[in-house]
Amino acid sequence: MLSPTPREHLVVIGNGMAGCRAVEELLARDPARFRVTIFGAEPYVNYNRIMLSPVLAGEKSFDDIIINDAAWYRDNGIELISGDPVTAIDRMAKTVTAQSGRSVGYDRLLIATGSDPFIIPVPGKDLPGVISFRDMKDVDAMLAAADQGGDAVVIGGGLLGLEAAHGLSLRGMKVTVLHLMSTLMERQLDEAAGWLLKTELESRGQTILTGADTAEIVGDGKVEAVRLKDGREIPASLVVMAVGIKPSVSLARDAGLAVGRGIQVDDHMVTSDPAILAVGECVEHDGNVYGLVAPLWDMCRALADGLVEQPTGYRGSVTSTKLKVSGIDVFSAGDFSGGDGAEDIVLRDASRGVYKRVVVRDDRIVGAVLYGDTADGSWYFDLLKKGEDIAPIRDVLIFGQAFASGGGQADPKAAVAALSDDAEICGCNGVSKGKVVATIEGGACTLDAVRATCKASASCGSCTNIVEQLLALTLDDYDGERVAKTICKCSSFTHDDVRREIVAQDMTSIPEVMQKLSWSTPDGCSSCRPALNYYLLCAQPGVYIDDQQSRFVNERLHANIQKDGTYSVVPRMWGGLTNPRELRAIADVVEKYNAPMVKVTGGQRLDIFGIKKEDLPAVWADLNAAGMVSGHAYGKSLRTVKTCVGSEWCRFGTQDSTGLGVQLEQMTWGSWMPHKFKIAVSGCPRNCAEATIKDFGVICVDSGYELHVAGNGGIKLRGTDLLCKVATEQQAKDYCAAFTQLYREEAWYLERTAPWVERVGIDYIRQRIVDDEVGREALTGRFLYSQSFSQDDPWAARAAGAEREQHAHLGEFRPLVLEAAE
Repeated sequence: MLSPTPREHLVVIGNGMAGCRAVEELLARDPARFRVTIFGAEPYVNYNRIMLSPVLAGEKSFDDIIINDAAWYRDNGIELISGDPVTAIDRMAKTVTAQSGRSVGYDRLLIATGSDPFIIPVPGKDLPGVISFRDMKDVDAMLAAADQGGDAVVIGGGLLGLEAAHGLSLRGMKVTVLHLMSTLMERQLDEAAGWLLKTELESRGQTILTGADTAEIVGDGKVEAVRLKDGREIPASLVVMAVGIKPSVSLARDAGLAVGRGIQVDDHMVTSDPAILAVGECVEHDGNVYGLVAPLWDMCRALADGLVEQPTGYRGSVTSTKLKVSGIDVFSAGDFSGGDGAEDIVLRDASRGVYKRVVVRDDRIVGAVLYGDTADGSWYFDLLKKGEDIAPIRDVLIFGQAFASGGGQADPKAAVAALSDDAEICGCNGVSKGKVVATIEGGACTLDAVRATCKASASCGSCTNIVEQLLALTLDDYDGERVAKTICKCSSFTHDDVRREIVAQDMTSIPEVMQKLSWSTPDGCSSCRPALNYYLLCAQPGVYIDDQQSRFVNERLHANIQKDGTYSVVPRMWGGLTNPRELRAIADVVEKYNAPMVKVTGGQRLDIFGIKKEDLPAVWADLNAAGMVSGHAYGKSLRTVKTCVGSEWCRFGTQDSTGLGVQLEQMTWGSWMPHKFKIAVSGCPRNCAEATIKDFGVICVDSGYELHVAGNGGIKLRGTDLLCKVATEQQAKDYCAAFTQLYREEAWYLERTAPWVERVGIDYIRQRIVDDEVGREALTGRFLYSQSFSQDDPWAARAAGAEREQHAHLGEFRPLVLEAAE
């Protein structure tokens, strides 16, 4: 019996996106052809480096950006040697040696070492606190620095630098971006788009210095500042170098391979040694090197085709860039430098912050820059790559694909349907329209299924709308997962439908709602019951009785459960003010109940940690005795009203911000909301109370009060929209009540004010509250009427035992006691 022919051994140097994608392409063509070993310098499985920015920003975790988990290596028989970088290649012996001394032989070798960050050669570049932004280790270093707070300087205003600056800004650091050129992202954006981007980033709190030439990084034992050649000095406890990358070629050069700007390869990604291939950012093909991800996918396909002896060849790539930082959409492709024979077609819409520029030469698109509205980026890029004649649609080209197709009105589905099968849909993962459609036709009938199967929309998410449109075009019964989303799986009604019908049919209980609206489950679920409970509370004040079983545990117990099973208690401090009696009461509670920690919160209150569940009623009773009520730190309700000292003490104060804050808190406390709600009052435009990142913020000025709405200071930072200006405290209170009630009546449960206002539009809010005086007065009246039933301190009721019986069946507050049988 003949023994099977041993498989060739393919060794891959580099466990990143290029190396693993090449292996994926090879496995798709001939999974049994090679035995594969992958060396990785980092101690991780393959992850998506494009998504390091969301990890830094706190929007994703490391697990969220893993491309190939440990099971992928195991299931495909791949040996992964992680955390052990290859240090030498012996071409004569056909072996590689790792840092640990481990030596492995190969039949074919693939080098995918990527790129190295370029560190500008200035004094101080090696100081502790100076880092690059290329891998998870860099992200961990930035997160550690952000935890300490302080100033960060990002050197480089390109794509990577701006994403680093955005992430650090969200983490609370004061960020300055230094860029040598006069235009941000000058390789991808023209001057007009660069200015729009700079202006927008500056409005979000970053400092952008263009034309800034770094002379020295200053510090004694650690980084302390960055000095520019013009003498300016910017303080910094962290400096991020993001000025560019260069192909990582030292390993190939030491092995004697042909190296220019990168490792030189032919159309099949073969180096000067026929047994060695290279792919990704480390290579030079036809004199070009690429620092973007899209060309990598084309290279990997050509490499795999060559390895299975069905060569197609790589012919180079036309690249595009899509950037989304803090909601800013930017797209660019091709050559937009202009020059002889080039014609610019430009559209500007100042009111929407939109700028579009298409560069045409000889009736072909050669470049495009889009800012603010990038929906047609894929279409322009497809026309550019194919060199199609645009003369017939020249007059309407700038208005986008739907208009150019003759529809006259923007129809996103028609635009997507007109894309060719090879049009790129997902640039992050190199997925074409044809592949997405084939995935859907193969059984992936939801957005999540498409993401899991072909990875389109699985990374940055900017192509999600296009993927959903392809789902709708391919599946006759696809009704959209994000459009008109139902309240939960128990009902076919949306949140808006349910709210409308509760009022229209004068419903007063959860069972009534479920009966009349044909709920598909007998008792609802953990998603719909809290929502219905809130909608009924809002629609029927004084009539509907709060259903405690439909609340989350923190709201049932009026305290925040902690990871060890104990609770934290936060008493209300009106406007951030307190007095000796309250402080003594808190100190007594801490000592009496052995609370291990008392923490000053960001909302200007004191949080008592480590309270046992059975001690909660007694703690509330002791705090009540000192005149303190619940701070509702656990609730979908008003949390805090943060203030500065204002004109009473501060020499910059223009109005009595503390006094107004106390009045606002006394007016709004106890009110239940779709989600938590925070207010702040700053005594002057210096904004010490951070009013412009609150749900409702007041900035005091000499002439009165600026009212701001829909801010958010959490993971997704959002500055407020200016609602209006008013002259008196009473007006400020009335507008606050009206806005709060409009939010209570029209937002969806668990929807913060920021996404609600983004969904309905600030113009709609102004129309309802500023322009419609009668409507505003009605909203204010409904809010104050509702408050007459809401401002009962839950702690007082619990402390008096009024609700003990209601919770007895749940075992609330009672420690477990084992009694001997008689």
